[in-house]
Amino acid sequence: MRLIDSHCHLNYPGLVERQDEVLDSARARGVGGFLNIATRQTEWGDILATAERHGDVWASVGVHPHEADAHPDLGATALVDGSQHAKVVAIGECGLDYYYDKSDRAAQRERFAAHIEAARETGLPLIVHTRDAEEDTAAILGAAVKQGGVTGVLHCFTGSLDLARKALDMGFFISLSGIVTFKNARDLQETAKQVPLDRLLVETDSPFLAPVPHRGKPCEPAFVADTAAFAADLRGEEPDTLAEATTANFFRLFSRAAG
Repeated sequence: MRLIDSHCHLNYPGLVERQDEVLDSARARGVGGFLNIATRQTEWGDILATAERHGDVWASVGVHPHEADAHPDLGATALVDGSQHAKVVAIGECGLDYYYDKSDRAAQRERFAAHIEAARETGLPLIVHTRDAEEDTAAILGAAVKQGGVTGVLHCFTGSLDLARKALDMGFFISLSGIVTFKNARDLQETAKQVPLDRLLVETDSPFLAPVPHRGKPCEPAFVADTAAFAADLRGEEPDTLAEATTANFFRLFSRAAG
């Protein structure tokens, strides 16, 4: 069985201090690839350096919506320039977060638009973060998809079934994190059953959101195996079937990683 952790933060405190150990532990549990995600521009160099050191680690370039105010001048050009390295396989994470409102909502939408433009120019998929912003997220992505040249994934999905259906209709993928294992995630679990197997990804978002049975611990990429096992049981699928499908989906979406 081979799994891919499609979204982790290997350069965040809690993981970066023991990065090699964390990666080896995950590999021992069948995790054969890791997408190391950027959230602010100052991280890009370190994230890319990690990908350069490990053949099974890839990188993204992007700015989290929480960081929109701190990047007032970030446009598509900087993202396109940052994505030229062969190990950069995605644009993001980007999107909208109206739950915490750590950045001005207009600034979030402006940065989101820049990421969408960069994705279109590079042909790389978007990694989208959305929380309490379903209407705007769906509207912005819908308009972008109509213009063409945009695809991606709604990562760490916690939204409604309606948003999931809209995203799937637009050609996007849905990624499940450890949240799907939480006892209070009944609605999400029902949504997870509805996602076609050929459009599903799994992730940790480590060092956050450790799945059952690791709640209360710093999350690690190895724990994607627990999320995948839970999701397979939830969906009535064999673990190997889900692992094989989500790994194939990863390389289909992040096609530069397949090269």
